[in-house]
Amino acid sequence: MYLFEMLLILMIFTSMYSFCSLHKHLLMTLLSLEMLVLVVYLMVFLFMSSYNCGGYFILMFLTFAVCEGCLGLSILVSLIRCHGNDNIMSMNILSW
Repeated sequence: MYLFEMLLILMIFTSMYSFCSLHKHLLMTLLSLEMLVLVVYLMVFLFMSSYNCGGYFILMFLTFAVCEGCLGLSILVSLIRCHGNDNIMSMNILSW
């Protein structure tokens, strides 16, 4: 179990590093955020299952994660339709 926890911590640092270093493309930012959400989900699931708590919070967390992913993809689609690419630096923030 100790190895799995260390792997989760490594995954958190990897996703945060990719989020900070690849902030120019919106798709890579969204993928790193989804990885971070999945790692947090695994941590919450392990915590809840170790104390035999209800699974309703886990279902609510998954619902919010799906809504976050759907919102990110809709922003990505609208950005690509308006500007032709997903480079954040190529657009002006005042044009939104």
